[in-house]
Amino acid sequence: MIGLVLAAGAGRRLRPYTDTLPKALVPVDGEKTVLDLTLGNFAEVGLREAAIVVGYRKEAVEQRKAELESRYGVRLTLVENDRAEEWNNAYSLWCARELFGEGLLLANGDTVHPASVQRTMLDANDRLITEGRAPGLLLALDTVKKLADEEMKVVVDPAKGVQRITKLMDPAEATGEYIGLTVINPSAGADLTDALRTTFERDPQLYYEDGYQEMADRGLRIDVQPIGEVAWVEVDNHEDLAKAREIACRY
Repeated sequence: MIGLVLAAGAGRRLRPYTDTLPKALVPVDGEKTVLDLTLGNFAEVGLREAAIVVGYRKEAVEQRKAELESRYGVRLTLVENDRAEEWNNAYSLWCARELFGEGLLLANGDTVHPASVQRTMLDANDRLITEGRAPGLLLALDTVKKLADEEMKVVVDPAKGVQRITKLMDPAEATGEYIGLTVINPSAGADLTDALRTTFERDPQLYYEDGYQEMADRGLRIDVQPIGEVAWVEVDNHEDLAKAREIACRY
């Protein structure tokens, strides 16, 4: 299994930082960026290879590639999203489709969380495989946080897996919030590739989570793993960035 980071987005709500940097390279702990923390987490859970989907200000990642490889001991491959400033991240994840057969631990490039969350996901995936219930996709779910309108909310049927995944839902209906971390097993590769294509061809502004919904609508099972009570944040704006800086320094 290898790591995958989606780091192609512009992050316009984080200007002026993102005038010259992709959102994943905004500092959150001294000079450490979200990308630093994510790669450090990969290394801590034993991953030695990772791919980064780049687009907006991709040269900033390219310039740091050798340094990041040396610092974290993770060999990096950069995958280019040629429509990063026009289309949303359903297309961005589709750009990495040739890697789906490797088995991936996907992490959004704007989410700050401890390595324990990644370990929880990998351990749960291994357990399910051992029990003969190998998942295609396994999503990290926060079932503790009080939800509002902005969160990526998920409804789970214990017998059937994910039924809905969208921001456009009454928070009271949701089982929890998807935190931007997914185990993608090779068995899901072809189905995910096709669902993502269907999604961005329908509307280029859709999220990859809409691709997950497409899979669920087709009757394909998507599993979840609750992460427990963990301090984490998705960094969309300056308020989130301040929270990320409070959290990141604890790790």
